[in-house]
Amino acid sequence: MPACAFFGGITLDDVFQIGKIVNTQGLKGEVRVFPTTDEVRRFDALQTIVLRGKNGLQEIRVERVRYQKNLVIIKLAGIDDISQAELLRGSEIVVPRAEALPLDADEYYFKDILGMAVVTSGGEALGNLDDILTTGANDVYVVRNAETGEEILIPAIKQCVLRVDADAKVITVSLLEGLRGL
Repeated sequence: MPACAFFGGITLDDVFQIGKIVNTQGLKGEVRVFPTTDEVRRFDALQTIVLRGKNGLQEIRVERVRYQKNLVIIKLAGIDDISQAELLRGSEIVVPRAEALPLDADEYYFKDILGMAVVTSGGEALGNLDDILTTGANDVYVVRNAETGEEILIPAIKQCVLRVDADAKVITVSLLEGLRGL
């Protein structure tokens, strides 16, 4: 498979995962991709994909894309049988930041806010944003206090997340009753 020319000067910190190859599909080299993007149909526009896997980065031309339930089925050039497709299982499909979809106001990419300090509107330091849980209704921020190990779950809704200051790397929140010690 060809080496990746696509990443000239771009670090792995500047890429976003848009999907993960979770399995093979059939016997002719197709792969099943679990999309990790909100815009699943973005796969229709891809002429090539960049895989980040156990063999490093690989750029591969896309021959065909179709959809099946919650998965994207992709046929890649040069992957013509199940044994070749099996080697790609677990690989992430990534795009550089320049190709990331634009965000609306008050939207952020997960990777840009993970690790930010989280404080209450009264200035109390709660910890750092450790993880983001994606649920059906809204995302949930997992805030961990490094000193105590305490974990607080904060719904990512306007009533709770008051401000995200990307420059200062601080998220200001208002806690609802019962959020501490979850």
